[in-house]
Amino acid sequence: MAKDRVGGSTPGGAYSPGIIAEGRFLYVSGQVAVRDGAPTGGTAADQTTVAAQNLAAVLAAAGATLADVVRCGVFLADMADFAAMDAAYREIFAAPLPARTTVGVALAPGFKVEIDCVAVLPEQGAP
Repeated sequence: MAKDRVGGSTPGGAYSPGIIAEGRFLYVSGQVAVRDGAPTGGTAADQTTVAAQNLAAVLAAAGATLADVVRCGVFLADMADFAAMDAAYREIFAAPLPARTTVGVALAPGFKVEIDCVAVLPEQGAP
């Protein structure tokens, strides 16, 4: 299987921000609300927006946009934040919305939301 690393964010560990597999499938690692290396955004809605902006940066590095996302995984530190996350998510993604799984997890201190995704890269035109 051919795979290529994609940039767009600075990993906080031993992983790639994104990997392109089989030429068109972009797997983007979980993104959190980080700016300049520090957590940002006080509410789950704010953190959802910043995490999505970080997703968009990785997508852009591969030539894709949020409109190319077909699946997201959303990880919430507190499931009580589901409604706030969901409202922000609806503002970020256009219809048809990506398939999504949302689960409650223990996140690093300061983080309320983490989002990963899979996108299908746009077809490249003939040279």
